[in-house]
Amino acid sequence: MVSDGRVPAADVSCRVAWSDDASAIAAVQVRAWRTSYAGLLPADLLDAMDLTEVADGWRQALAAPGDARRRVLVALERSTVTGFALTGPSADPDLDPVADGELSDLTVDPEHRRDGHGSRLMQAGVDTLVADRFTRATTWVNAADDATRALLSSAGWAADGAHRELDLRGDGEVRVKQVRLHAAIG
Repeated sequence: MVSDGRVPAADVSCRVAWSDDASAIAAVQVRAWRTSYAGLLPADLLDAMDLTEVADGWRQALAAPGDARRRVLVALERSTVTGFALTGPSADPDLDPVADGELSDLTVDPEHRRDGHGSRLMQAGVDTLVADRFTRATTWVNAADDATRALLSSAGWAADGAHRELDLRGDGEVRVKQVRLHAAIG
């Protein structure tokens, strides 16, 4: 508490990620996946996530996004990366990549969940999609991820009837069911 009895506001924000953020983003991703997908994905798959390799992948993605409308956003608490989101044109074949933008990832560090970082990232992602002149936002959510669906639903996102099943290893052994949500944004 501040001496006058007020509770100080946390120093939190969102911004576009820099190349220097690659290691911090990778650390958040590995922690989040190991927590969020425990029980859903095989332990050996989660244990095999190599922090250095994941960071190298982020470094490459941040250095050469391939499309000017592809962005990585980070949530910060002071200077600590607490989460990340990806935005860009939708890659879904039934959507229009000019009008339909995608929030293709919304990940918050398990140690910082329920602190508002997910809401801030979601709003920053939508604001970024609007700035890039998309009129609709979509995202894919794991069918069993009730917390993320609840967050998005509370902000006006709704299922649009599309669903898919991802084969994570390519051998049919590890499948994840997802549903697509959408929101009018522009």
